[in-house]
Amino acid sequence: MTNLASRRPIGVAIPAKPSSIRIVATGMLVVMAIVFVGAKTYQDAHPAIGFVRAFAEAGLVGGLADWFAVTALFRHPMGLPIPHTAIIPRNKNRIGDTLARFLLTNFLLPRLIARKMQAVDVAGAVGKFLSEPAEGGGRLRLGASRIIADGLGALDQQRLGGMVKSAIADRLRELDVAPLLGQALQAALAEGRHQPLLDAMVKWGSKTLELNEHLIHQMVHDNSNAIVRFTGLDESISNRIVAGLSKLLSEMAVDETHPLRLRVEEGLAKMALDLQHDPEVKARVARVRDELLENKAVKRWLDGLWEQGRAALLKAARNPDTMLAGRIGELVTQFGAMLGEDVHIKRTLNRYARRAVVGMVDSYGEAALKLVSDTIRGWDAKTITDRLENAVGDDLQYIRINGTLVGGLVGVAIHTVDVLI
Repeated sequence: MTNLASRRPIGVAIPAKPSSIRIVATGMLVVMAIVFVGAKTYQDAHPAIGFVRAFAEAGLVGGLADWFAVTALFRHPMGLPIPHTAIIPRNKNRIGDTLARFLLTNFLLPRLIARKMQAVDVAGAVGKFLSEPAEGGGRLRLGASRIIADGLGALDQQRLGGMVKSAIADRLRELDVAPLLGQALQAALAEGRHQPLLDAMVKWGSKTLELNEHLIHQMVHDNSNAIVRFTGLDESISNRIVAGLSKLLSEMAVDETHPLRLRVEEGLAKMALDLQHDPEVKARVARVRDELLENKAVKRWLDGLWEQGRAALLKAARNPDTMLAGRIGELVTQFGAMLGEDVHIKRTLNRYARRAVVGMVDSYGEAALKLVSDTIRGWDAKTITDRLENAVGDDLQYIRINGTLVGGLVGVAIHTVDVLI
């Protein structure tokens, strides 16, 4: 069940409830008063009653004095504006400043924090936590899943998507594509991986020629004079052209050393070199790259890529069983083992953690303590009174009880001396 007190806003007073000890302390005062009145009335009945009267009288005085002292710390006794009472409410600002300065000078000193941090093995603790998670991933699995899922769900997806896509596009614009293409083409030529591409091109050429023979016949017919058309030579010429092209493509398909294929390979080799070394070719490729990135179809592709990646990541993050499974889990475990075993990395990480903590204390210590001081200043008098009174607790009431008892004993002692003298 949630602790309701922990959900109370800062600065709201906690209602003070009379404790049983306070009732006892107040009740003792009432009892001392009753005993004193009774003993005063019957003091002549027996000499021993004088001791009872002395105890009750001194106890009543001591209890009232301590009640006044305890009450004067937090409020005006009986609501009377007696000087030097309600000490804490009147000095709450000074108390806040003093408390903040005390924390700064005794706890938040950079050298003190640095000395304490030397004994803290941050890298070892992190490494053990990562390399030896509880069965099924434990808190690490659930924590990583919850943090990533909540983070993705809380972010502005439109703005985040724009940032991611813009970052991808910027990285692609910075990429020098031409040398990469040239190196890939050069490697393909050296390993003969271009041959299937040439075979496909030859087959495509043969198929295209077969489907468009009538266009060749028509072109020859249209460009022949009347005599050639009359004698039918245009048909013979077009047939020879088609047959020659078909034979050329057939030879290229079966002979990898065909001169025309070799010329194509020479052209590809030159292209590979130009892509790597020719500034003009590089510039043309860069312009094509930029034009592609500005193309609406490519932008839609990036949009789809981002949405698919985000959906897949969100789905994985919401499933703790897969969050640290597979390669990701292995990497996390290996990283934790490395932190626990590698002395150099452990020393470096611990030094970094120590410097980070000391730097934060040095940079933000004053700001944190100013927050303490300002918070106390912002409390009203009743809030700080109730908080401090509740923090001290029943000890204040024990002071009153002790004052009553000690006063009574002192009264008996004084009365004894008086009787004996």
